[in-house]
Amino acid sequence: MFIPLHDTNQLQYIRFPWVTIGLIALNILTYFTTTLGGEDFSNAAMLGLGFIPSIIYQHAELAPQFIMIPEGWSYLTYSFLHLDIFHLGANMLFLWVFGDNVEDAMGHWRFFTFYLLCAVAGAFVHGLVAPESQAPLIGASGAVAGVIAAYLLLYPRHKVWILAFARIPLRLLAWWVLTAWISLQFIMFFGMSGDQISWACHIGGILAGGAMVTVFKRRDVALFSSPQTLPADLPATAIETRHEENPVP
Repeated sequence: MFIPLHDTNQLQYIRFPWVTIGLIALNILTYFTTTLGGEDFSNAAMLGLGFIPSIIYQHAELAPQFIMIPEGWSYLTYSFLHLDIFHLGANMLFLWVFGDNVEDAMGHWRFFTFYLLCAVAGAFVHGLVAPESQAPLIGASGAVAGVIAAYLLLYPRHKVWILAFARIPLRLLAWWVLTAWISLQFIMFFGMSGDQISWACHIGGILAGGAMVTVFKRRDVALFSSPQTLPADLPATAIETRHEENPVP
């Protein structure tokens, strides 16, 4: 549909999005760790760390040689595994573009907790929709969907650069871009698409992200904020003074 490239939203509270970058690094490290071990190791990791509804709901049992963690931990661990480099790249690109500003609005630790809870919500809804599925759910899509929902509610009037249809550069309001993306997730979910994408996981992340953003954001961060603009005739000295009076903590 589109590829996000960059947004025009500057950080206001934090100097650097440590959690966003850390999550991206952890996902990349996990991907290469599991894939470089060979196909057998990669498949074992997906079975041992992926979220398998039939195992969670005790419709089936995992073979002992694939058990790596207590089954409840798979609500989180699945979100750090990816099928291929394109799956990984798409999720990390969305997290890169939108995660830093959501982290800025929440603070490092609250954003980290928010992200993990969105991942849990994605797995939970996926399990409710397909409780007998024996296929492992993997990928950060549920958590990233929650970040996208939070960004939409926080910064709908900010501009985002995208590649539409992977080739046309456009600068659009986040409202249009992200509403279209979220709408597509619901369309595909209710359309009962037969592909390998878990639209239910996306929906779970979206619902959780939209519901939790008001709880996790800073008190002085407003929903539906607009970009701050300076008058065209504001002298340079005034801009410098304003910057000094409002240092980044």
